[in-house]
Amino acid sequence: MVKRGDILMLGISAGVSGGLIGGMMLGIGMNLIVQGANIGWLLLLPAAPASALVGWIMGRRLARELPE
Repeated sequence: MVKRGDILMLGISAGVSGGLIGGMMLGIGMNLIVQGANIGWLLLLPAAPASALVGWIMGRRLARELPE
């Protein structure tokens, strides 16, 4: 059975790990763009969806534990 604490920890861990992944992609991509390397756009544009992907995967794993 999923408890309230499990849902709380899912939100906290998804927010932290998503922020780290998205922030790193955003920072590295922006740095490359400022330096004139157009390849930085490949990191900058998918930064937000990639950070949300972490929370989605963690949520699916938690939902698998729910009883039918």
